[in-house]
Amino acid sequence: MSPNGSDRSSRRPMRRKLPQVLTAGLVLATASGCSYNWEDFPRLGMPTPVTEEAPRILSLWQGSWAAALVTGVLVWGLILWSVFFHRRSRTKVEVPPQTRYNMPIEALYTVVPLIIVSVLFYFTARDESKLLELSDKPAHTINVVGFQWSWGFNYIEKVDGQPAAGPEIPKELDAIPDRFRADFPEGAGGVYDVGIPGTRNPQNGNPGPTLWLPKGEKVRFVLTSRDVIHSFWVVPFLMKQDVIPGHTNAFEVTPNREGTFMGKCAELCGADHSRMLFNVKVVSPERYQQHLKELAEKGQTGYVPAGIAQTDPARNAEKNQL
Repeated sequence: MSPNGSDRSSRRPMRRKLPQVLTAGLVLATASGCSYNWEDFPRLGMPTPVTEEAPRILSLWQGSWAAALVTGVLVWGLILWSVFFHRRSRTKVEVPPQTRYNMPIEALYTVVPLIIVSVLFYFTARDESKLLELSDKPAHTINVVGFQWSWGFNYIEKVDGQPAAGPEIPKELDAIPDRFRADFPEGAGGVYDVGIPGTRNPQNGNPGPTLWLPKGEKVRFVLTSRDVIHSFWVVPFLMKQDVIPGHTNAFEVTPNREGTFMGKCAELCGADHSRMLFNVKVVSPERYQQHLKELAEKGQTGYVPAGIAQTDPARNAEKNQL
């Protein structure tokens, strides 16, 4: 056999094994890419997390990028492999054998995408379930009210020096379903803050009202709307959730870094959507309680109307899903 023939025969097993090796590497990287510590990798455009829950989101983001990069390398590698190993020879002009179908290859490009999607779906569903999990009794509950074109914040708290409220739920909070109201603190008279597009943070001049949160304590956000669909997004929380009229969403976070952070509406809600900005100020628990007292001293006691109440069919349907 000629040396050239020997070289061609020795390359054939390598060519046959190359797709298998690349596929195995792709599946391995996809399956393990979402389980690494987020601090070991770049944030890839994400801000630094400021809650205990946010690193889970960042890890999912980084793992998805890793899987996408491996997929891209595989595709680019196969393209280059085809270009170089199946290019037209300068000495041979005959048409190569024509193949109508190749079952192993067709099975490969059918099974591998299913594996990739299944792995990404598993990690996404796992993390989403954990992020939307609600505790029995959160340390604090804040009703976030979205309206055109700003935000209101009902701090459902018992404020020192303020008379305890009665057992009945204030009519301003009728829009909130019973399953959330059951976790409200007993006797919570509450205080509120509400903004307009022209409101400014007094410390840094950033536009929008300021939502205060205590560091190291779990906070539940109960999201309601008075008019159209908005979206509550605190940028370094790495999470946002829709604020829907007639439907109440909720999630919990534990801030772990003090500072003032940007928030905005992330759902196109009308002409002045871009002005629906707010600030989030994370402070010590003692300073947080002092702020509640300051709101009470200003006369901002009770609550602002939460929004459009859910219909009975919607309430019943959601109870059946719990």
